[in-house]
Amino acid sequence: MLPLPESPRRLAPFLWLLWFAFVLRVAAQMLVAFQHVSWLPPMEAWMSGLMPYPYLLPSQFVIIFVLAKVSLDFSRGRGWFLHSRPRFARGALIFGWIYFASMIVRYGVRMTMQPEERWFGGTIPIFFHFVLSTFIILFGLWHRKHLGEKTA
Repeated sequence: MLPLPESPRRLAPFLWLLWFAFVLRVAAQMLVAFQHVSWLPPMEAWMSGLMPYPYLLPSQFVIIFVLAKVSLDFSRGRGWFLHSRPRFARGALIFGWIYFASMIVRYGVRMTMQPEERWFGGTIPIFFHFVLSTFIILFGLWHRKHLGEKTA
């Protein structure tokens, strides 16, 4: 079990770091898509192929906004995302661990099916799914630890 801080403010820098990593990913992908920069991997490396980019980009902005709101609540030590609700906390934690585990499986399948790309070929989407799932897991673990406590 990860040692989690008592204060949400002490967890906030880790949440902001994960948020920032995801923002950089979205910004880099936008540079490739719209500015056609050659010093970053090509567009195919950024995409998993499950969602076309015109739909993916707005959903990434929604994710950025939600993660920023969560991180802001943790930084301030108050807000909607600090109120522990048993089903919400449990759901976030279960979802986070399933999400994380599915990326481990996805990585294994990709490396099995495309051994020429070992170890890092095609892993940009997988890595950033690990970033997002880690954010969710930290959020869920903090809430599980603080269930029943009143937060400001």
